[in-house]
Amino acid sequence: MAKSKIEIFEDLKKKYVRMALETNKYATTAKAAGVHPDTLRKWMKEYETEVQDQMELEGANITPVEPTEKEYKNKYELAMKLLGEKELEVAVLKDVLKKSN
Repeated sequence: MAKSKIEIFEDLKKKYVRMALETNKYATTAKAAGVHPDTLRKWMKEYETEVQDQMELEGANITPVEPTEKEYKNKYELAMKLLGEKELEVAVLKDVLKKSN
């Protein structure tokens, strides 16, 4: 006897595949669905293309898996700015300590 797919369950699986694509948080999505991450991966293989096509038709955003070069550059610049501020703070504190001794 062949397995028959129940439409309600298929829609529910697609909902969680979409959630995973939108958030790019597969483990969290699997937990929310109450399934093992491997089960979500299986659903992804089965429905990902269909869900992505539907999302494109709706104009929904899919979170890119890999950050772009621009995002890396922005994060690097922010990190360097914060590092510079911390180095300045340390220098000021060292100067205060020298003066107080």
